[in-house]
Amino acid sequence: MTIYQIVEKSLKALAETRFEDEGLYERGDIQRLLRQDITALGDDLLIIAEEFGGWVDSSRRIDLLAIDRNANLVVIELKRTEDGGHMELQAIRYAAMVSGMTFVQAVEAYAKITGSADAARDSLLTFLEWEQPNEEDFALETRIVLVASDFSKELTTAVTWLRDFQLDIQCIRMKPYKSGDGSIFLDVQKIIPLPELKEFQTQIGLKKQAERQNISERAGRMRQFWAELLKIANGICTVHEGRAPTTDNWLSGGIGRAGFSLSYSTKRGQSKASLFINFGQQNIDKKNKAFDYLFQQREYIEREVGKELLWNARPNGAIGTINYVIEGGYDLPEEEWPKLHEQMAKAMLSLQKAFTDRVKQIII
Repeated sequence: MTIYQIVEKSLKALAETRFEDEGLYERGDIQRLLRQDITALGDDLLIIAEEFGGWVDSSRRIDLLAIDRNANLVVIELKRTEDGGHMELQAIRYAAMVSGMTFVQAVEAYAKITGSADAARDSLLTFLEWEQPNEEDFALETRIVLVASDFSKELTTAVTWLRDFQLDIQCIRMKPYKSGDGSIFLDVQKIIPLPELKEFQTQIGLKKQAERQNISERAGRMRQFWAELLKIANGICTVHEGRAPTTDNWLSGGIGRAGFSLSYSTKRGQSKASLFINFGQQNIDKKNKAFDYLFQQREYIEREVGKELLWNARPNGAIGTINYVIEGGYDLPEEEWPKLHEQMAKAMLSLQKAFTDRVKQIII
């Protein structure tokens, strides 16, 4: 983008320049200027420390540390480079280190700027519009603001990805321009998130957050489902003894021969106890022969099991399954799980009895 200056009712393009070409440095100039007037980055910020390094066993320092009106900490990282370098990684480390700061510690840091702890405390309370310090509401979140003359595609891709996971991280481009009389102008633009897309991106972020929450809740529920099943099943059938609960929708156990396994599976409205036959993609013929051997005994097997089974040969696939289908899955109310688990365990026991000897007799 070109910046224009109106000169005698005409437009004159300002020449883009670089901080280093103008003898401007990160700490001595850019950092100093922003410390003096942080409103260039946002009107809701208060600088409480410069070159902050108040953590144990670390010589690294935050360029500028601020708080916002919501009492969140704001880590501001500055680079005068054209691509931002690896500043996002550095800033994440700083944010993690400083995230546990208390109000009292913030006062101690800010006192180095104000000159006294009392002045720092009063100034912070005034800025936050608090009557008294409130440690419970202080630094609940830590934001990150990256400031550079430009950003690489790799950096902006990383920042966008981090924002998808609800990390409040921004990229602000501060590009210098020079007029004919030598005056330096700064074009300050927030490029991530774009102001006009903020509401849209917020909605997308909330949707993704909800999706991740649903996945997390499902994983927890699945682990609990298997844990409760194993408590009941291990007293009925030995197939899955020693197995730990998992977040998967299946739980596998052996039957005494490679290529064959007995597995539980569950989904919202249905559960299964199944015999799996799998010798790998290179041995589909072996799988088919084993399946055919058992299928020839279908009438006797189903009589022993006491139920019609679902036979899935998948002739061109690597896996064959023989399934004992049970109505009801992990989405049932938890008080109904014991009944379902008992059904699943008894079904597994019937498969174990029906298939163990037959599997050993298969010649392939």
